[in-house]
Amino acid sequence: MSSIPEILKDCRVAMDKAAESARREFTSIRSGKATTSLLDTVRVDAYGQALPIAQVASISAPEPRLLIVAPWDKGLASAIEKSIRDSDLGLNPTNQSGAIRVPIPALNEERRRDLVKVVHKLAEECRIAVRHARTTARDSVKKLDRVSEDDKKHAERELQKLHDDHMSRLDELVKTKEAEIMEV
Repeated sequence: MSSIPEILKDCRVAMDKAAESARREFTSIRSGKATTSLLDTVRVDAYGQALPIAQVASISAPEPRLLIVAPWDKGLASAIEKSIRDSDLGLNPTNQSGAIRVPIPALNEERRRDLVKVVHKLAEECRIAVRHARTTARDSVKKLDRVSEDDKKHAERELQKLHDDHMSRLDELVKTKEAEIMEV
């Protein structure tokens, strides 16, 4: 049988995971600037399996609009180039003597609006996860035996406070990412 502090702790952990997941997803959405986390979602067919690009190459951003991908195994250069080109990031890499140059094109207005929609969709998924964690915890609190009604009410207020804190943090993340994307 769980106790109220355990339920609150589990709820906080679930909400934190949802927020962290959203933050990680936001970093992989490109704005106008080159960032090494932009390629985090790209997987490369290497050694008979799909590996994250970070496991087969080092990535650097020497300029604001350029990424350099340096494969550790030069034989994988064309596979890495193909994986970046085939990703939904809209990038056009070029292979120059084993190093792959990935110029980051400036975003047009329509593409910026599409990316903002993606951010809002990801944020809504996070909101749903946070609400789900709160609902699950609230149901667990209601099922507790040998706990006073006052303690249950207090626990529900704590859950609501946790929920509100996570929602406001998510709203800040969304605002920041939206501003970053729309910045020309």
